[in-house]
Amino acid sequence: MKQIKLALIALIITILYACQPAATFIEPQPIGTDNLSKFPNRLHGTYINLEDSTLLSINDKSIHKIYNFTYTIHKNELDSTSKIVGDSIINPFNNKKSPFKVQGDSLAINIHQIDTLFHLDKDHILRKFKGYCFLNFLYNNSSREVKKLQLTKGKINISKISKGTDLDMLRATAENPEDTISPIKLAPTKRQFKKFVKNQGFSDSEDYMKLEQGITLNAKTINLVE
Repeated sequence: MKQIKLALIALIITILYACQPAATFIEPQPIGTDNLSKFPNRLHGTYINLEDSTLLSINDKSIHKIYNFTYTIHKNELDSTSKIVGDSIINPFNNKKSPFKVQGDSLAINIHQIDTLFHLDKDHILRKFKGYCFLNFLYNNSSREVKKLQLTKGKINISKISKGTDLDMLRATAENPEDTISPIKLAPTKRQFKKFVKNQGFSDSEDYMKLEQGITLNAKTINLVE
Protein backbone atom coordinates (compact mmCIF):
# COMPACT_ATOMS: atom_id res chain seq x y z
CA MET A 1 0.00 0.00 0.00
CA LYS A 2 1.29 3.45 -0.87
CA GLN A 3 2.00 5.59 2.17
CA ILE A 4 0.13 8.87 2.35
CA LYS A 5 2.62 11.62 1.72
CA LEU A 6 1.02 14.13 4.05
CA ALA A 7 1.70 11.78 6.96
CA LEU A 8 5.28 11.34 5.78
CA ILE A 9 5.84 15.10 5.81
CA ALA A 10 4.44 15.33 9.35
CA LEU A 11 6.65 12.42 10.42
CA ILE A 12 9.77 14.07 9.02
CA ILE A 13 8.98 17.29 10.89
CA THR A 14 8.42 15.32 14.11
CA ILE A 15 11.76 13.51 13.71
CA LEU A 16 13.58 16.80 13.16
CA TYR A 17 12.16 18.20 16.40
CA ALA A 18 12.99 15.01 18.29
CA CYS A 19 16.70 15.01 17.35
CA GLN A 20 18.95 14.41 20.33
CA PRO A 21 21.02 17.47 21.29
CA ALA A 22 24.80 17.29 21.06
CA ALA A 23 25.19 18.37 24.68
CA THR A 24 23.11 19.32 27.70
CA PHE A 25 23.82 21.39 30.80
CA ILE A 26 23.26 20.42 34.41
CA GLU A 27 22.24 23.98 35.33
CA PRO A 28 20.35 26.62 33.31
CA GLN A 29 22.80 28.82 31.40
CA PRO A 30 24.45 31.13 31.98
CA ILE A 31 24.67 30.34 35.69
CA GLY A 32 24.35 33.26 38.11
CA THR A 33 22.01 35.09 35.70
CA ASP A 34 18.40 36.04 36.47
CA ASN A 35 15.50 34.41 34.62
CA LEU A 36 13.48 36.67 32.32
CA SER A 37 9.70 36.70 32.73
CA LYS A 38 9.09 37.42 29.03
CA PHE A 39 10.87 37.98 25.72
CA PRO A 40 12.10 41.58 25.28
CA ASN A 41 9.71 43.71 23.20
CA ARG A 42 12.34 44.34 20.52
CA LEU A 43 12.27 40.62 19.65
CA HIS A 44 8.50 40.50 19.13
CA GLY A 45 7.31 40.00 15.57
CA THR A 46 7.25 37.64 12.61
CA TYR A 47 10.37 36.52 10.77
CA ILE A 48 11.00 34.48 7.62
CA ASN A 49 13.70 31.97 6.69
CA LEU A 50 14.69 32.99 3.17
CA GLU A 51 15.91 29.47 2.35
CA ASP A 52 12.68 27.55 2.94
CA SER A 53 10.08 30.29 3.72
CA THR A 54 9.47 28.92 7.22
CA LEU A 55 8.08 31.63 9.49
CA LEU A 56 9.08 32.36 13.07
CA SER A 57 6.71 34.20 15.42
CA ILE A 58 7.84 35.63 18.78
CA ASN A 59 5.56 37.09 21.46
CA ASP A 60 5.85 37.66 25.22
CA LYS A 61 6.01 33.99 26.19
CA SER A 62 6.51 31.86 23.09
CA ILE A 63 8.34 31.18 19.85
CA HIS A 64 6.38 29.39 17.13
CA LYS A 65 7.51 27.95 13.81
CA ILE A 66 4.97 28.19 11.01
CA TYR A 67 5.16 25.94 7.96
CA ASN A 68 3.07 27.03 4.98
CA PHE A 69 3.74 25.52 1.56
CA THR A 70 2.03 23.77 -1.35
CA TYR A 71 2.65 20.11 -2.14
CA THR A 72 1.57 18.51 -5.43
CA ILE A 73 0.55 14.86 -5.49
CA HIS A 74 -1.10 12.65 -8.12
CA LYS A 75 -4.60 11.51 -7.20
CA ASN A 76 -3.52 7.84 -7.44
CA GLU A 77 -0.81 8.36 -4.82
CA LEU A 78 -3.30 8.93 -2.01
CA ASP A 79 -3.81 5.71 -0.08
CA SER A 80 -7.17 4.32 0.95
CA THR A 81 -7.09 5.82 4.46
CA SER A 82 -7.14 9.44 3.27
CA LYS A 83 -10.48 11.19 2.83
CA ILE A 84 -11.52 13.99 0.51
CA VAL A 85 -14.30 16.22 1.85
CA GLY A 86 -15.22 19.13 -0.38
CA ASP A 87 -11.99 20.91 -1.28
CA SER A 88 -9.95 19.45 1.60
CA ILE A 89 -8.05 16.26 2.37
CA ILE A 90 -8.51 14.88 5.89
CA ASN A 91 -5.35 13.57 7.53
CA PRO A 92 -6.37 10.17 9.02
CA PHE A 93 -3.86 10.52 11.87
CA ASN A 94 -5.11 13.79 13.37
CA ASN A 95 -8.27 14.65 11.35
CA LYS A 96 -6.65 17.91 10.25
CA LYS A 97 -8.00 19.43 7.02
CA SER A 98 -5.60 20.48 4.25
CA PRO A 99 -7.23 22.48 1.41
CA PHE A 100 -6.30 21.59 -2.17
CA LYS A 101 -6.83 22.70 -5.77
CA VAL A 102 -7.22 20.30 -8.69
CA GLN A 103 -4.49 20.61 -11.34
CA GLY A 104 -5.26 18.07 -14.05
CA ASP A 105 -4.72 14.61 -12.56
CA SER A 106 -2.94 16.07 -9.51
CA LEU A 107 -3.88 17.84 -6.31
CA ALA A 108 -2.04 20.96 -5.13
CA ILE A 109 -2.33 20.63 -1.36
CA ASN A 110 -1.69 23.50 1.03
CA ILE A 111 0.24 22.40 4.12
CA HIS A 112 -0.09 24.71 7.13
CA GLN A 113 1.40 23.66 10.46
CA ILE A 114 2.30 25.61 13.60
CA ASP A 115 4.79 24.11 16.05
CA THR A 116 5.78 25.56 19.41
CA LEU A 117 9.55 25.92 19.44
CA PHE A 118 9.72 27.38 22.95
CA HIS A 119 7.19 28.35 25.62
CA LEU A 120 8.33 30.19 28.73
CA ASP A 121 7.26 28.38 31.92
CA LYS A 122 8.76 26.78 35.04
CA ASP A 123 10.51 24.11 32.95
CA HIS A 124 11.65 26.27 30.03
CA ILE A 125 13.78 29.18 31.17
CA LEU A 126 14.90 32.34 29.37
CA ARG A 127 18.07 34.20 30.34
CA LYS A 128 19.96 37.15 28.85
CA PHE A 129 23.73 37.59 28.76
CA LYS A 130 26.09 39.81 26.75
CA GLY A 131 23.38 40.85 24.27
CA TYR A 132 22.14 37.29 23.65
CA CYS A 133 19.06 35.45 24.88
CA PHE A 134 19.51 31.83 25.92
CA LEU A 135 16.64 29.37 25.65
CA ASN A 136 16.93 26.67 28.31
CA PHE A 137 14.80 23.64 27.38
CA LEU A 138 14.16 20.99 30.02
CA TYR A 139 15.67 17.87 28.39
CA ASN A 140 15.22 15.44 31.28
CA ASN A 141 15.07 15.67 35.06
CA SER A 142 18.79 16.31 35.34
CA SER A 143 19.79 18.46 32.36
CA ARG A 144 18.78 21.12 29.85
CA GLU A 145 19.37 21.78 26.18
CA VAL A 146 20.40 25.37 25.50
CA LYS A 147 20.00 27.46 22.34
CA LYS A 148 21.23 30.97 21.65
CA LEU A 149 19.04 33.71 20.16
CA GLN A 150 20.29 37.02 18.78
CA LEU A 151 18.66 39.93 16.95
CA THR A 152 20.92 42.02 14.71
CA LYS A 153 19.66 44.60 12.20
CA GLY A 154 16.28 42.94 11.71
CA LYS A 155 17.72 39.42 11.54
CA ILE A 156 17.03 36.74 14.16
CA ASN A 157 19.64 34.03 14.55
CA ILE A 158 18.79 30.87 16.52
CA SER A 159 21.68 28.53 17.08
CA LYS A 160 22.50 25.31 18.91
CA ILE A 161 25.61 23.33 19.76
CA SER A 162 27.05 21.37 16.85
CA LYS A 163 28.39 17.85 17.27
CA GLY A 164 31.82 18.68 15.86
CA THR A 165 33.88 21.75 16.73
CA ASP A 166 31.52 22.95 19.47
CA LEU A 167 31.76 19.71 21.43
CA ASP A 168 35.56 19.67 21.19
CA MET A 169 35.67 23.26 22.45
CA LEU A 170 33.32 22.48 25.35
CA ARG A 171 35.29 19.41 26.39
CA ALA A 172 38.43 21.54 26.49
CA THR A 173 36.96 24.31 28.65
CA ALA A 174 34.07 22.98 30.75
CA GLU A 175 33.74 20.41 33.48
CA ASN A 176 32.29 17.27 32.00
CA PRO A 177 31.36 14.70 34.66
CA GLU A 178 29.56 12.25 32.33
CA ASP A 179 31.63 12.29 29.14
CA THR A 180 30.70 8.75 28.06
CA ILE A 181 26.95 9.39 28.03
CA SER A 182 25.25 10.80 24.93
CA PRO A 183 24.35 13.61 24.97
CA ILE A 184 27.18 14.68 27.23
CA LYS A 185 26.29 16.64 30.36
CA LEU A 186 28.26 19.79 31.05
CA ALA A 187 28.76 22.02 34.08
CA PRO A 188 30.66 25.10 32.86
CA THR A 189 31.42 28.06 35.07
CA LYS A 190 30.03 31.43 33.97
CA ARG A 191 33.50 32.38 32.73
CA GLN A 192 33.82 29.14 30.73
CA PHE A 193 30.39 29.61 29.17
CA LYS A 194 31.25 33.22 28.26
CA LYS A 195 34.46 32.02 26.60
CA PHE A 196 32.56 29.38 24.63
CA VAL A 197 30.10 31.99 23.33
CA LYS A 198 32.90 34.47 22.53
CA ASN A 199 34.76 31.78 20.54
CA GLN A 200 31.78 31.33 18.20
CA GLY A 201 30.20 28.40 20.01
CA PHE A 202 26.60 27.50 19.09
CA SER A 203 27.65 27.23 15.44
CA ASP A 204 24.65 25.24 14.14
CA SER A 205 22.34 28.13 13.25
CA GLU A 206 19.27 29.34 11.35
CA ASP A 207 18.63 32.91 10.20
CA TYR A 208 15.27 34.69 9.88
CA MET A 209 14.57 38.18 8.51
CA LYS A 210 11.89 40.34 10.13
CA LEU A 211 8.68 40.96 8.18
CA GLU A 212 6.87 44.27 8.11
CA GLN A 213 3.63 44.43 10.07
CA GLY A 214 0.45 43.64 8.18
CA ILE A 215 2.22 41.81 5.36
CA THR A 216 0.30 39.25 3.26
CA LEU A 217 2.24 36.03 3.78
CA ASN A 218 1.21 34.40 0.52
CA ALA A 219 2.18 37.41 -1.60
CA LYS A 220 4.80 36.88 -4.29
CA THR A 221 6.83 39.85 -3.10
CA ILE A 222 7.84 39.99 0.58
CA ASN A 223 8.99 43.29 2.07
CA LEU A 224 11.64 43.00 4.76
CA VAL A 225 12.51 45.33 7.61
CA GLU A 226 16.00 46.71 7.07
